[in-house]
Amino acid sequence: MIEIQLIEKRSRGRPQIRCDDDTKSLIIEAADTQFRENGYAAASINAIAQTAGVSTKTLYRLFPAKADLLSSIISDRINRFFLALDQSTLATMDVRQGLERLLTAYGMLTMSDDTVDMMRLIIAESDRFPEIAKSFYETAIVGSNAVMEKWLTTQVERGLIKLEDPHMASGMLRGMMIMEPQRAAILRQQKTPGIDDIAQRARICADIFLKGCQV
Repeated sequence: MIEIQLIEKRSRGRPQIRCDDDTKSLIIEAADTQFRENGYAAASINAIAQTAGVSTKTLYRLFPAKADLLSSIISDRINRFFLALDQSTLATMDVRQGLERLLTAYGMLTMSDDTVDMMRLIIAESDRFPEIAKSFYETAIVGSNAVMEKWLTTQVERGLIKLEDPHMASGMLRGMMIMEPQRAAILRQQKTPGIDDIAQRARICADIFLKGCQV
């Protein structure tokens, strides 16, 4: 009995070991806050490590450069967009339902307060740090466009819509969905739209788009 109690006492004092994925999540969250509050150049690696509860050595092992942190934040947001789209459910929807679902998820991603803050940061810092603009373009813009283009191509192959260039159509559709409200939010002329406004805009955009290409 005494031996068991001693073992229990010792085990309570052992620190829990976090896996790298959990540690990365904490660092990304801390970096996101630092970047939005202080900008990219002024963001402190030491402060990020302290907030995340890790050493700078651990931080640099997982993220060798500050640009890697920003890239991971962007990737994390894009992954949330992918998770919001249940591909199996999307495949069972008719064209209108699927397009509205796709546009709503895209609107929620691109017109959130966090993304608008990130856009401001990218615009402000891109001249001095072109690598962050490149990372944002390749991960956020090219990545999200590929998802929409793939869906449009599938609808063309199913014979449900008619498009000469799904890639170009995807860019036009994304612009129609977000350009005006996102730009107004970035310039602090309007608040970011809520879910109801985004869903309504998705319905209108889907209606306009499908009138031009539905078979």
